[in-house]
Amino acid sequence: MNTITLTQADAMADRALKKGREMNVQPLTVAILDAGGHLVVLKREDHSSLLRPDIAIGKAWGALGMGFGGRELARRADKVPSFFTALNAMSGGRMVPVAGGALIRDNTGAILGSIGVSGDTSDNDELCVVDAVRSQGLTPDTGDN
Repeated sequence: MNTITLTQADAMADRALKKGREMNVQPLTVAILDAGGHLVVLKREDHSSLLRPDIAIGKAWGALGMGFGGRELARRADKVPSFFTALNAMSGGRMVPVAGGALIRDNTGAILGSIGVSGDTSDNDELCVVDAVRSQGLTPDTGDN
């Protein structure tokens, strides 16, 4: 396996939304990209605000594009803001360097894709990410590892 499947991505998105309901968070949007950066699944709960799909994709895209999770992206953005300003310009504004975005790894550590969740606090978004990825027997790399 070298990329996330539609079946896995769909199940992860559903699990992230279920976890959000269990936690009683704000309406969520989940985006899952394959290893090539292509959108596989995007699910937006009712009443999730207008920009949430773009933010969820940006969290997933930034993790995949840089090769580490949202927490590490946030740390690096804080340390070297001019570099991340340049990266964001180069990526057409697609990077969102905060918690809630993670790489999806298999049991060998290979990257299968990435996931981004947006709608509540970044910490709560990340809890949904972690639960969703683990539900498929895969490893979420949030950048906090």
